[in-house]
Amino acid sequence: MLVSYRWLSELLDLSGHQAEEIAEKMSRTGIEIEGVTNLADDLKGPLLVGQVVEQHAHPDSDHLQITQVDVGQSEPLQIVCGAPNVHQGAKVIVALVGAELPGGFKIKSSKLRGEVSNGMLCSLQEIGFSDSVVAKEFADGIMLLPEDAPIGTSVIEYLALDDPILELSITPNRADALSMYGTAYEVGAIVNQEPHFDHLSLQADQVAAIDYLDQVQVKVLDPKMSAHYQLRLVNGVTVKPSPIALQIKLMKANIRPINNIVDATNYSLIMYGQPLHAFDFDALKSKSISVRKAYPDETLVTLDEVDRQLESSDLVIAAGDQAVALAGLMGGLSTHVTDQTKTVLIESAVFEGQTIRRSSRRLGLRSESSSRFEKGINRDLTSFAGEQASIMMAQLGHGQVEEGVVEVVNQPAQSVQVTVEKSQISDKLGIELTDNELQAIFDRLGFGLTFTDEDFTVTVPARRWDIAIPADILEEIARIYGYDNIPDTLPQATGKPAQLTRRQKLIRASRSILESVGLTECVSYVLVSDKEAALTEHAGIPVKLQYPMSEDHAVLRQSLLASLLDIAQYNRARHNGPLAFYEIGKVFYGQEVENTQPTEIEKLSILLSGQSQASNWYQKQTNYDFYDIKGMLESYFDDLGIFDRIQFQVEEEISFMHPGQTARVFFDGQSIGYLGQVHPHLAKEFDLEAATYFAELNMEPIFNEEVADLTQIPLAKYPETSRDLALLVDQATAHQDLVDIISQAAGEHLIELELFDLYEGDRIEAGKKSLAYRLTFQDPTKTLTDEEVKASMDRVEEALRQVQGLEIR
Repeated sequence: MLVSYRWLSELLDLSGHQAEEIAEKMSRTGIEIEGVTNLADDLKGPLLVGQVVEQHAHPDSDHLQITQVDVGQSEPLQIVCGAPNVHQGAKVIVALVGAELPGGFKIKSSKLRGEVSNGMLCSLQEIGFSDSVVAKEFADGIMLLPEDAPIGTSVIEYLALDDPILELSITPNRADALSMYGTAYEVGAIVNQEPHFDHLSLQADQVAAIDYLDQVQVKVLDPKMSAHYQLRLVNGVTVKPSPIALQIKLMKANIRPINNIVDATNYSLIMYGQPLHAFDFDALKSKSISVRKAYPDETLVTLDEVDRQLESSDLVIAAGDQAVALAGLMGGLSTHVTDQTKTVLIESAVFEGQTIRRSSRRLGLRSESSSRFEKGINRDLTSFAGEQASIMMAQLGHGQVEEGVVEVVNQPAQSVQVTVEKSQISDKLGIELTDNELQAIFDRLGFGLTFTDEDFTVTVPARRWDIAIPADILEEIARIYGYDNIPDTLPQATGKPAQLTRRQKLIRASRSILESVGLTECVSYVLVSDKEAALTEHAGIPVKLQYPMSEDHAVLRQSLLASLLDIAQYNRARHNGPLAFYEIGKVFYGQEVENTQPTEIEKLSILLSGQSQASNWYQKQTNYDFYDIKGMLESYFDDLGIFDRIQFQVEEEISFMHPGQTARVFFDGQSIGYLGQVHPHLAKEFDLEAATYFAELNMEPIFNEEVADLTQIPLAKYPETSRDLALLVDQATAHQDLVDIISQAAGEHLIELELFDLYEGDRIEAGKKSLAYRLTFQDPTKTLTDEEVKASMDRVEEALRQVQGLEIR
């Protein structure tokens, strides 16, 4: 919202306040000011109103004109100009020699193709206005001023350019400040003044009896979509440009002037925060106006000449069966006001904000009107703003306002009363206020106030629809009292020492361990595409955003795989390495019951890809393999003190993982994740090498289980002894199964079991493999005898003989 300080000064006496001071005070009371700009700051030197008294073509150019311009001096100035709309008799903006325009452009006497030019005829863009706010008739030429513009007058004064513009950053809870009306009350509360408004009133010759309006009928098919819908009519108007003062006001508010009828609706939009729309009454094929949802496959060509495909969720204004406007967004091209319009039908309404927001986002169509409906408007001004716009149209267009209105009121505007306990002021704000001090604060706000012994009741005007509960009232008290005036106090509660939770400790420990084995932490976006969301082991109900900013960020992830693959792809394309990442983050599973929070699970993921060690003079290049990622996990579990509770098992059912290079991870017999090689087809899809490995663990079971404290065990004084065991087994026999059998049979003195050899190939029976294990025994209380070790080995061999197809060699 751009607020003209001059316009604000018409509503309040700000003679004792600078614009920067007001901006500072507004920022301190809750409405952030992005900045204060002034067009006049970039304009220096003589910039005057002139009149072209003579014009002829440049003898050496097919587009330049030589003009003689009267600027109120003794003789006209010769100025060469290339604007196509310059003509004899035109009133123009003249920058004289010595003037300086925005961007440091200095005006000097010069020759253009041999002809002297003593100044410059300026467009609005050249004196600082944006292209988007310049009237279309002057978009490609210079600004032509009204015929009554006084020659020789300073343009800065004539166009009121010396005007600080406050840029308000409006949050959704302060939509009341999206108008001069609301901003005036806000600033009035700050400077302790009540705004005054010079409202328009109809003259006797500007009122007409009902003629056309009695032909109009209004229906609102869904009362929830429009709380109030009203139509007025002005006939006999002449469509023409608005007075220059009105145009400049609108341009300062970032709105392009169109004509006197449309400008009147935009003036009410900025002044009262009430969006209006003007229909050409004669262009409406039916005078039966309805507010309804769009029909399937219905289309509408909007004012921007775009043919828009509508959906049943869109709200439209229809004349008969024909949609003539997108409610709250933009009017239709077929019924807009043109130079030939004689009768204007004015729409003033309240539309349901969520519906407007959905249509705005889907169609990519955001307007000044939609932004106000989305945040809310002052329903108390809906009728009044329409009335003021109709009077302005009658006055500017020399027409007549028909008496009466046609309307449907579904939800009348109502005042709100909020009761607050007096004790809440000291309890919540930390200040003590008397009844008189409270009365003074609410007088400044323009709120009604009544007291009892224990509480007070505030009557909130409709212009502050953001206030509904006691907390809102307390905030208003704090704002006007002054946040800077509230003393700083320390809390009285007994302090407790800060302490990390078990979850926080484990996450911190996990980061330290994983980084110690050479991994780099990543923090990725939790939103992924539909396709990436499918890369998960157990696809649950996806959690989709209703209005995603893009298709790539439409679904909450159920695995970290896609995120880490994206990161690896990004880094590989930039030749960054090694590609060894981990992330600890949440995944989300939707619930079958609607409007239920999704289940959030903390997961740990690791991704390795490509080269792990570059080649150099003492070794060849090596790539990551299965045992690298498995070893990292084993180190992780060991450092957490839970390695003895972890088991690995072959896994072949995960579609996006290599079926022969994947294992499932179990914690106390419960599956907590998997690790292995990413399927080569998926790795290729992300431009990664086939040697890409991924692991993902559900951290929740580890968080929920108590881990035994580490205990110090003294070094054994007695020697250890080892025995080797060679086995010939079927290819399908799992190493983990053999480890479990040997560990259970060997007894308590087995302290280490190591697979030190694996052989497959020549001299081995087809379908078989040779495994060699080293078993290490030790008793911390004595030296083990050969007989004791042999007894353990005998038990091991006896247990192994129960395995089908196993041969002890």
